[in-house]
Amino acid sequence: MPPVKKEKAEMSAFERKRLENIAANQAILKDLSTSAEKIMPKPVSKPKSTSTRKRAAPVRREEPRPTRTSSRIAGIEADSETAKRKAEVEYEFAKEQAKAKKQRVTGDLNFNDIVVEGKKWNKDDNFLSGIMRGAQPNVRTFTEDDIQETTDEALKALREKMSGLQLYEGYEPNQIKITPERIYSLGFHPSPEKALIFAGDKMGNMGIFDASQTGPEVKAEDNGDEEEEPDTPEPAITALKLHSRTITSFVFPADGNHLYSGSYDSSIRKFDLQKGVAVEVFAPASLDEDLPISSIAIPPTDPNLLYFSTLEGSFGRHDMRTPSDTEIWQLTDKKIGGFSLHPLYPHLVATASLDRMLKIWDLRSVKGKGDARLPALMGEHESRLSVSHASWSAGGHIATASYDDTIKIHSFPNAGSFKIGHDLDSDAMQPTSIIKHNNQTGRWVTILKPQWQERPEDGIQKFVIGNMNRFVDVFSSDGEQLAQLSGEGITAVPAVAQFHPTRDWVAGGTASGKLCLWM
Repeated sequence: MPPVKKEKAEMSAFERKRLENIAANQAILKDLSTSAEKIMPKPVSKPKSTSTRKRAAPVRREEPRPTRTSSRIAGIEADSETAKRKAEVEYEFAKEQAKAKKQRVTGDLNFNDIVVEGKKWNKDDNFLSGIMRGAQPNVRTFTEDDIQETTDEALKALREKMSGLQLYEGYEPNQIKITPERIYSLGFHPSPEKALIFAGDKMGNMGIFDASQTGPEVKAEDNGDEEEEPDTPEPAITALKLHSRTITSFVFPADGNHLYSGSYDSSIRKFDLQKGVAVEVFAPASLDEDLPISSIAIPPTDPNLLYFSTLEGSFGRHDMRTPSDTEIWQLTDKKIGGFSLHPLYPHLVATASLDRMLKIWDLRSVKGKGDARLPALMGEHESRLSVSHASWSAGGHIATASYDDTIKIHSFPNAGSFKIGHDLDSDAMQPTSIIKHNNQTGRWVTILKPQWQERPEDGIQKFVIGNMNRFVDVFSSDGEQLAQLSGEGITAVPAVAQFHPTRDWVAGGTASGKLCLWM
């Protein structure tokens, strides 16, 4: 049978009411959407700058947006759904604006972009130069003009002489990697015949470089390939694992047959250069006792006595003939960065410590009992910040380097006349010369320390110190700068500087274990 066609059922009252509600809701939503578009803030497009000048175009200030708008003018009835929606939109917009003002700005900020209106910033004014303490690689602070403008003929001749020292030509500094790690100490063998340099690094390695060797002439191989670089020859360097921790200082006795080294591993060793044997001459009785050695010295009047300072603030005297004969005095609660004995009167000791003090002690008078037993304190001078080293010269000058960015020279030309109990008052301890010098080495550069030439052939007292701009500075005992040594291929700060005892040879060691040598 053919299918019977059913008639369409009539729409119920419920269905009709449902469709009417849907249509009404859609009309309300459309009306709300139209009203929201009228009152919603439009994104402000940034005007494109057509100027070719480098100077940034002034930012056009927007007119302040009204916080309220008239519902009557917008044709919105009071207390309607549209009015409520309008109020919600305005509230959200104000909330976002307040949040944006307090939002943290990420990324780099350029001074020119963040300058406050009316407070002009001009980098060319250079008004910060007086307080900026960062290094400026290869920027000289002592130039040829300073030498030529010197009016004192003797000083001018000395400046020309010291500035005439030339960088060692056998190998470039980047080729002379004398130690595997950062250099902390340098020493010249006292022989005047040839420059033999010893370097100690952070991990206890000792490197030895003989500057009498010359770099071989490199010839390109005749293989028809002119673009191929020939192999670069390496200098002959001897490296020995002498200590387990940082080597802080070297001392050569007068005969030059031995080398003494002090280390943070709490030991002092005597290295026999002929036999090639390193003997431990001092160490704490117990392996568990930690006594990091910061500096060592041997008086020229008695090669059997060994003096040392520690990071614990103590100072010791050890007689190598009787290993049990050791006296240790607690001079301060802070680290002693360095000390030195007067070359002619070794009973006079100068110490520099983290408590900002330079102190002079007399070893002829040691009094007290137990922890209170100390050498006689003759005088002291306080710097604004910590003092890293104190170095005596044969002429009676003490050079110190401090973190207040100064080198101070204290003069005691009549030190030989000091009797036991002599007191140096504050006036006597005042520096006779203060030299401005950037001593901010930071974490990765070894601390700068002044080192005097022990027995200069010309009789003129002078010292060397590293320069953060990748030079080595030479100064006289009256604070006059004599030279600023430089050269091609120096890519790091030669922070550790050392004079040869008699010859005008200067060595500098870098944080990468490279050696610079001027002769």
